[in-house]
Amino acid sequence: MDVTRRTLLKRGLAVGAGAAAFLRADALERVQAAQRKAAGRGPQQLAADEDFWFDIQQAYTVDRSIINLNNGGVSPSPRFVQEAMRRHLEFSNDAPSRHLWQILDPQVETVRARLARTFGCDVEEAAITRNASESLEICIYGIDLRAGDEVLATRLDYPRMINTYKQRELREGVKLVQFSVPAPLEDPAEVARLYERNLTSRTKVILCSHVVFVTGQINPVREICRLGRERGIPVIVDGAHAFAHLPFTRDDLECDYYGTSLHKWLTAPHGTGFLYVRRDKIEGLWPLMAAVEPRSADIRKFEEIGTHPAANRLAIAEALVLHNGIGPERKAARLRYLRDRWAQRLGQDSRVRFLAKPDAVHTCGFTTMSIEGVAPADLVSHLWSKHRVVVIAIDFDNVQGVRVSPNVYTTPREIDLFADAVEDVLANGLPA
Repeated sequence: MDVTRRTLLKRGLAVGAGAAAFLRADALERVQAAQRKAAGRGPQQLAADEDFWFDIQQAYTVDRSIINLNNGGVSPSPRFVQEAMRRHLEFSNDAPSRHLWQILDPQVETVRARLARTFGCDVEEAAITRNASESLEICIYGIDLRAGDEVLATRLDYPRMINTYKQRELREGVKLVQFSVPAPLEDPAEVARLYERNLTSRTKVILCSHVVFVTGQINPVREICRLGRERGIPVIVDGAHAFAHLPFTRDDLECDYYGTSLHKWLTAPHGTGFLYVRRDKIEGLWPLMAAVEPRSADIRKFEEIGTHPAANRLAIAEALVLHNGIGPERKAARLRYLRDRWAQRLGQDSRVRFLAKPDAVHTCGFTTMSIEGVAPADLVSHLWSKHRVVVIAIDFDNVQGVRVSPNVYTTPREIDLFADAVEDVLANGLPA
């Protein structure tokens, strides 16, 4: 399907000072070219079409002398997202008290609507935050608990969220209960069974990760949410590694609370996040920072953080244009193709072990591998110093390995260079 200027604007481009700068000839031509190549072809057909993905890759300004395979930490923003952010920031500084509060802040409502549509919720259920941690801490601190109440989580949930509950333990006497999860899992449904097995009469909140940050394992969120709803226990879903990575909507999960970062898989500006709270839950959830009416049902009460830049938030719109232009199914298929390109190759060696299975059921764009006899930190150091490959060492609970997370700007040749380097280590060991 061809993309016109009107189509792009309808897809959620923020209208305001200089917004048409996104529609410069090069950016528009690239999107048009990619869309023409995609016409009438399914996600699997496009996953290995380098002509299509070449146009997407050119949207990014990454340093190709480095192979960045740690996009699970934070991803680069496309060129036109950076330009939009710069444009809005410069406009803000022309006359801050007027431009920031009277012109740009109201335009955030356009971005809210675009995010809500992409997630599949009502616009009045979508808050824009600074990251997944802020989104999730709103929920963690916002749900009332009493001394002795239990919170149930796994040992593979994100440390900041666990530490937030540990602080509530110290201050309020609530009890954090964590259980171990096998890595790798043979059956994702086992996670839901483990949650059910560890519930007690004192369990008042469940925390679960949609995609486990150390392994890439996809958890059965809908089943866990149903488990909580049947027992009247709220479930907080950590979606930091799932939104704009996996193709899904709110109704696929049946969740009431969902927090995510937008600077990972959406490649939005750094320091942007999203919080979903089901409409009938908003009034009962306390904001993290005091609002004028903390018990109101207005989702915007969770955005009361004082003076903040509008540029970051408004430039989310451009990131959504690219994400929706690619299409969630196409994007996931490409990410799995890149994962398979290295995992299937390295997995032929019996010394390579995956901490989450690299298949369509268990993972999407990333997983973590370990190599028998090779310390993860040493491999990470070698890959950087010798090959300028960026990956991250994981040493967390029962997961010790190297996490590999490419993104849509990653080329197959970069994946191959990474695999070449690891195969050299398998053949010859690490240099002394």
